Amino acid sequence: MSNITITPATGTWVVRAGGAVLGESSNALELQEDGYPMVVYFPRGDIAMAFLDRTDHTTACPHKGAANYFSIMSKSTTYVNAAWSYEDPKADVSQIKDHIAFSVQDGVAVERV
Repeated sequence: MSNITITPATGTWVVRAGGAVLGESSNALELQEDGYPMVVYFPRGDIAMAFLDRTDHTTACPHKGAANYFSIMSKSTTYVNAAWSYEDPKADVSQIKDHIAFSVQDGVAVERV
């Protein structure tokens, strides 16, 4: 089994897309999974979900469950499937329920402020 640890993310985290701030949280979580970079999960309540559009894309992780994806709509572009959420995560990672993570890419940034 993959080794996954979830801890409170230290400090305040912000996510930006196309230069606009989508959300800021001091209640974010850090998920560390063996063999993968650390991922910050934001509480959905701290994200401007109006800028996210659910897509039909899903993936399955044997350790976390099924992920639903969202595209981010900014003024200049749409970042396709750039955010994901485990809406019914497996029991071992239940802390990430009602949280959303973002794929860092050109135009999308997740950083501690």
